[in-house]
Amino acid sequence: MTNIRYDVVGIGNAIVDVLAHADDALLAEMGVAKGVMTLIDGDQAERIYARMPPGIECSGGSAANTIAGLAALGGRGAYVGKVRDDQLGQVFRHDIRAAGITFDTPPAVDGSSTARCLVLVTPDAQRTMQTFLGACVALGPEDIDPTVISAAKVTYLEGYLWDQPRAKQAFVKAAEIAHAAGREVALSLSDPFCVDRHRDSFLDLVSGHVDILFANEAEITSLYQTSDFSEALRAVRGHCRVAALTRSEKGSVVVADGGTVVVSAEPVVQLVDTTGAGDLYAAGFLYGLTRGLDLAICARIGGIAAAEVISHVGARPEAPLADLVRQRLPGIYS
Repeated sequence: MTNIRYDVVGIGNAIVDVLAHADDALLAEMGVAKGVMTLIDGDQAERIYARMPPGIECSGGSAANTIAGLAALGGRGAYVGKVRDDQLGQVFRHDIRAAGITFDTPPAVDGSSTARCLVLVTPDAQRTMQTFLGACVALGPEDIDPTVISAAKVTYLEGYLWDQPRAKQAFVKAAEIAHAAGREVALSLSDPFCVDRHRDSFLDLVSGHVDILFANEAEITSLYQTSDFSEALRAVRGHCRVAALTRSEKGSVVVADGGTVVVSAEPVVQLVDTTGAGDLYAAGFLYGLTRGLDLAICARIGGIAAAEVISHVGARPEAPLADLVRQRLPGIYS
């Protein structure tokens, strides 16, 4: 391939995360569904924020976390996402560019403020996300730069963004540009509730536009409407070139070319916060895949990145991921 400048370009919701620890009682008092992402409006965001214990703010968004993880591993990344020309938008833009990621999407100059995700982490390390999409809903096909998409080995689409009609147009446009340039398209299903809302269109998207699919056990079983993981595994085979399916402490299963690769979970010293586990698994997997590594090694790198991010609060790596991979997989960087 020629004119490749990036390993992966991610397209997703540009969000600033607000993370705080909370107990189940507080979640019940606020009437929020535990362990999933729920879309809320601006008024709800203000009410929940007022009830949250002290926390930390950091740039987030699923695809943005993946591209940040890719960059931490030494990959070349670009990102497409919409922020407002406000303070949180400036924070997001600074953070992602400081990670060495190309981010040139023009900010919105009117309308809703930059999106934020209120993340409540319970003592069992489950994260409950209340998301105000704000300026994210303004992302449309006009924000897709063909020169950026064509210059990336993989275009990575965030399933959360599928809620917005114009974002769907942006996804399809990006996928068509990528395939016309001989590149590949990856999709993260993001959340089982997201799959429930868009099952039919997700199935069409996977079959018609996606080469590499990322999903956890709950998401893939929801997509194929079964409670049996093995049945979902059989169903996804042939719908895309590669399906990388995560199963928490059971590790991951990769389906490709008629074969199945099962990879154990990486050791975790202390489970603190599962936020970003799937995002960082995708980062590690795509880092390996864009270097032509064996699928089992891709899954190992994904597991190493996921294990790091769940050992602390926040959805982006704190320890040097490349060093962790060097320690556990000698020769990857040689």
